[in-house]
Order: sequence, then C-alpha cells, then structure tokens
Amino acid sequence: MASHIVGYPRMGPKRELKFALESFWDKKSSAEDLQKVAADLRSSIWKQMSDAGIKYIPSNAFSYYDQVLDATSMLGAVPPRYGWSGGEIGFDTYFSMARGNASVPAMEMTKWFDTNYHFIVPELGPDVNFSYASHKAVDEYKEAKALGVNTVPVLIGPVSYLLLSKPAKGVEKTFSLLSLLPKILPIYKEVISELKAAGASWIQFDEPTLVLDLDSHKLQAFTAAYDDLESTLSGLNVLIETYFADLSAEAYKTLIGLKGVTAYGLDLVRGAQTLDLVKSNFPKGKYLFAGVVDGRNIWANDLAASLSTLKELEAVVGKENLVVSTSCSLLHTAVDLVNETKLDDEIKSWLAFAAQKVVEVNALAKALAGQKDEAFFSANAAAQASRKSSPRVTNEAVQKAAAALKGSDHRRATNVSARLDAQQKKLDLPILPTTTIGSFPQTLELRRVRREFKANKISEDDYIKAIKEEIKKVVDLQEELDIDVLVHGEPERNDMVEYFGEQLSGFAFTVNGWVQSYGSRCVKPPIIYGDVSRPKPMTVFWSSTAQSMTARPMKGMLTGPVTILNWSFVRNDQPRFETCYQIALAIKDEVEDLEKAGINVIQIDEAALREGLPLRKSEHAFYLKWAVHSFRITNCGVQDTTQIHTHMCYSNFNDIIHSIIDMDADVITIENSRSDEKLLSVFREGVKYGAGIGPGVYDIHSPRIPSTEEIADRINKMLAVLETNILWVNPDCGLKTRKYAEVKPALNNMVAAAKLLRTQLASAK
Repeated sequence: MASHIVGYPRMGPKRELKFALESFWDKKSSAEDLQKVAADLRSSIWKQMSDAGIKYIPSNAFSYYDQVLDATSMLGAVPPRYGWSGGEIGFDTYFSMARGNASVPAMEMTKWFDTNYHFIVPELGPDVNFSYASHKAVDEYKEAKALGVNTVPVLIGPVSYLLLSKPAKGVEKTFSLLSLLPKILPIYKEVISELKAAGASWIQFDEPTLVLDLDSHKLQAFTAAYDDLESTLSGLNVLIETYFADLSAEAYKTLIGLKGVTAYGLDLVRGAQTLDLVKSNFPKGKYLFAGVVDGRNIWANDLAASLSTLKELEAVVGKENLVVSTSCSLLHTAVDLVNETKLDDEIKSWLAFAAQKVVEVNALAKALAGQKDEAFFSANAAAQASRKSSPRVTNEAVQKAAAALKGSDHRRATNVSARLDAQQKKLDLPILPTTTIGSFPQTLELRRVRREFKANKISEDDYIKAIKEEIKKVVDLQEELDIDVLVHGEPERNDMVEYFGEQLSGFAFTVNGWVQSYGSRCVKPPIIYGDVSRPKPMTVFWSSTAQSMTARPMKGMLTGPVTILNWSFVRNDQPRFETCYQIALAIKDEVEDLEKAGINVIQIDEAALREGLPLRKSEHAFYLKWAVHSFRITNCGVQDTTQIHTHMCYSNFNDIIHSIIDMDADVITIENSRSDEKLLSVFREGVKYGAGIGPGVYDIHSPRIPSTEEIADRINKMLAVLETNILWVNPDCGLKTRKYAEVKPALNNMVAAAKLLRTQLASAK
C-alpha cells in the first residue's frame, strides 16, 4: 500500500528560510548563501519523507515566496513595470513582483482560498507574451534525483492558475482569463517534456479551484486543457490534486473524465461528502489518493477511524489503486512536534505536526497492507480517549454563558449616524482624520527585551520600563507627525493572536510551531484545546499607560473573535461557531474594561473574517451570520460616545460588503491600495456606507515609500465615491514588518496628503 504527501512546509523547523530571505533582502548575504539554505532544507525534507517510507514525495513544492508566483515565473508572465527583458527570471525580478522595489509597487497579494496563507495574484491580459522563463520545477526534480529520491514534481494546474489570476491594469474587467489557455499550454508542454526527459514517472497538477462553485464554461476549460495536454502527458502517471472542500457532483464528473489522468487526489477531511461520490462512481483502474490525514490542523489523526474509511474505499477502488495521503499540503501546519519542549505531555499527546503527519500517513498505509503497528495504533487510541475525557477541555460556566447568547442579535441601541455625531462631539477630529492600524516597527532591541523577559533574564520591572519607553517613543513620533488618533504601537506583542491567546484559558502555545503566512512572514498560531474565558484584563494597563502620555485619542487595540478563531489551530470536537462565541464573550469583557479605563476609541481587528468564508456559496450565509454576530457581541454594551473601529486586510471584500455593514462598527479600516483599489468599485456600484471608513492609502507590505502626491491621488479617488465626513486616512495594515526608515517618511507623506486635501476641500466651499 502506497503513501503520498501533497506538499510540505518550506520555512524549516526553526524558520531557517525566513532568516536567509531577510538577510538576502537586507543585502547582508549573497544569492548563493540563500540558495544553499534552500537546498539544505529541500534535501532534509526529501530525506525525512524517504526515511519515513513515503512512496510519492513531492518536489517543486518548495518556494522562495509563493507557489503561484513560481508559476507566473515559469510562464514568463511578468508585468511590464518590472522591466524584465526575457531570459531566466532571477531573484531581482522575482522579489520585485512579490515585494515591490524603490520605483514600482508589488503585485497584489490575497488569501489562498480560506487559509491564512497568501499568494501573489497574476496580472494577465490579451497582450501578455508567455515564455518558459523559470526551470525551477525541472531543476528541483533533478536535484532530488541526484540525492537518490525519485519525486513527483508539483505544478499549479493551468486552469486553476488562470482562475486565480486577475485582468491586469488597463485590461477590461470582463476579459476572459480562460481565453489565455491556448497561450499557456505550450509552456506547460515544454515543462512536462523536460520532466519526462529527466526521468519523472509521475506529475502532480494542483487544481484546487475544482472545489469552488464553477459554471459549465469553467468546468469545460479543465476538459479542454487536459485534452490538449494528453499526448504530451503520454508515458507519465498524472495526479490531479484537489483540496479544501467537497467537489460538487458536476466537478467530480469533470475530474474523473479528464483525459490522460491516472489518479485523483481528494480532501476527505474537509470534503467528507466527496466520499459518497467516490463510492457511487469511481473509474476502474484509476488511483485514488485519499486525503485522510488533515493538512490544515495539528490534531493527531484518529487512526482507527481513518483506517475504517480507507477499508471502505479499498473495497471500491481496489487494494492496489488506493494511496494514503494528506488532505492538502502540510504547508498550513507547524513543522515538527519534537521541537516543542514546553507543551505538557497530555496536550502534546493529542497533537501531530507535519513530521508526525508523515508518520501517520505511512502507518495507515502499512496497516492497510497488513503490517499494522499495534503499539502505534494503541497509543493513538489512548490519546484520543484522553482528549475526550480530560477535565481541562470543558468549562460548564463558559458553555452556559455561550448558550445564553441565543435569542439576541446583540446590536447597539443607537444607529451609527447618531453614534458618530456623539463621538465627534467628544473627540473633535478634523475631516479626513489620520490614524494607523496598530503596530509599529518591531526593532531588534524590542524583540530582545521580550525574549529576555520570557526567558526570565530580566525582571518584570525592567521589562515594563523598556516597553513604556518604546510606547513613549511611538506616541512622540505620532504627535510629531501630527497624526490625529494614535496607537501605542503594540511593543508588548509578538503576534496579535498569540498575545491574546496567552492570556485566555483554553489555549496552548508552542515554541517553534511556526507557519508561513507569506514570503518570510511566519505566524505561530495558538492551539485552542478547550473552552475559552478571560481570567483577567489583557490590554487595559498598556492602553491606559499610552493614553496618559497624550491628550489625543489613543486606540485600545484588540483582536476580534473571528480572527482569533481563524488564525488559531481550533479544536475539532465542537462546531467552530461555538468556540467563536466563547471568544467573543471574553473580548466583550475586555472592551468594557477598556471603556471604564477611559479609552474612547477601541479597535477590534477582524482581519481574518473574510478568509473564513466557506468556499461554497451555499454555506456563506450561515458562516456570515455567526461571524458577524460574534463581532457585535464584543461591543454591544458600550456607550454611544465610545468609537468602535475594526480592521480587515488582504481579501476580496466586495462580495461580503453587506455583512461588513451589518457588523455595525463605527469605523472600518480596510486594505485597498495593493489590490488596485478594487474595494472602491463596490461604492461606485451604488452601495451606501454610512459609517466611518478608511480604505488603505498605501501598501505596508512593500518597502516602497509613496509620495504625498500619490497618496493624495488615492484619497481623491476615495472622495469620488465616499462622503467627506466618513472618510479616514490610514495605511493598508499594521507597520510591524517595516523599518522606521520607511515608516517615518511614508506616514509624513500620508499626513501631508490629508492636510493638502483638507485645504483644497475648505477652499472649494
């Protein structure tokens, strides 16, 4: 019985790639140094899977930034602004597309389906001259082969690549991206031919868009693409991999009808209903790569349950044609539980990170082949039973409070227009008020202070003194820049979710449980293992301290319940909405304590509300109902004069704008600049928004510093569709990933642009 891994984490067990990338970007190391770190990581990953007994090991799953950007490079689809003149795409062009450079902005970045991973969105049009411009897939296959590992090269499938793209600037929005299929397939054929010549016997095409709601025209594109590729693929075993949700009956029928395809990879964790389709109709002689080990979470697999599912499938597809696999790439989980030295043994026994999931996959494959490791299965069963019965998982008081939420929609008593009037009387802000999203640069010194405090190398008094000094520096800078509503810069926080999780019950934390979010940016998601409550105030001391340093309004900074949920590894033993309601009640307590402490502006970030939206439209309404309700629970008890802000970033918001309005926040700041201001189109189309809104005026994920004129131009575009009295001026997102040398001039230009527009508006009256 064979085993397969869809993909694997890239950063390394201790974020080796992250540090190598940042050193290269800062010009502290060479391209050769970066390539050496990457090669060592790839080698260790292939060896680990080979040693574990995995038969189908992926190559080209590694990326220096993002796998979709890798496909863009392979196809030579470089937007003209980067000045690429042909030939093999090097790091300069590649990273300029990802991060921008001193003269041109980066390409748009958005969420990868409903995960917290981000991809770089291809910009395409009828005039793109595609060419084979990156041989990475072939090079990595050869690299693995030279190490004695015969891998399965992984490519983003041609149809998914186009469906995940967008029309380039200046191209009609109605342009059919699928019309480019005949132009990109010749390059795919070149890559396939080179892989065959190099000795590849299998190839994996990731076509995750098959799980979306696709019309017949889009489904037909899959049929057309693989019809065209059939002769080139001859002699290769071809795996089409799907993940993240169920396939519709129509998509499943399309998938199993594709020509030249040997195997189908299905997510049987998030796509459990796909099982019924397989049982009712699976093509004879084809392979099923059964994704029964969860690639999106960190809970140990219920091996007995998975083995039972696999035996059912074995009866349908045949013993020789069933391959045990992960549900999706392990990119979305932490690397190795072995590196966790501070988790207690009970919780640790409930978990499996990527390295452990590889072992689970192989253990299931061996069990199916009659070589069951009884001790391994027995230990797994004991851990499953321990988790179900552990008293630390359940808190009756929390469950009772959450149950009592039913029957109310938890809206504030006064409408937003009246609240904004009351808030303006209290805050006395100018038109086009300026603010930032929350965090300021996290300097090496600041990180050292936090690290030493956690390691008990400095006293609590010394830690508090250092953080207060950092807050004072941030407050003074904002006053010097003449920003209207201030933030304290969040120097006490390494991560916006981790910080709150550490202070809430029902959460556990890792030392090295890092997961890639984009590029070199890694997050360490908390683990929600039990019922959630707030034992004591979490932010009141720091917010009150910051407010005491200025007469200007100081925002209290919180992470919202939906974002905490979506950016955590969530317990899978109860519905997600129940956990979310518990978190909402904990944040509600914090909001009310901040208000009592004299904080008049409170921001409750819901950066991840959109990314949790189910992939199928039939499930949208239920999710949005409980997600928006959870947000309203957090602030339903505050006074009219307390201004509630929220923040969202890096997703497509246009399709949920009415739910955003239904959140009933007083002010929303929202990503806008990196996505070519497509957010504004929803207002051009007639949606009326009466609350305060701050579409981001510049992209903070790029080191580029926008000019005053550029920002003023963006504000003018906003004023064309939004009322002057509701518009705020702010960056796209928090500033923690930037350097002060970038932040100061960018914010200075932002404030100057706001003042310029105020003067122009006043003179126009």
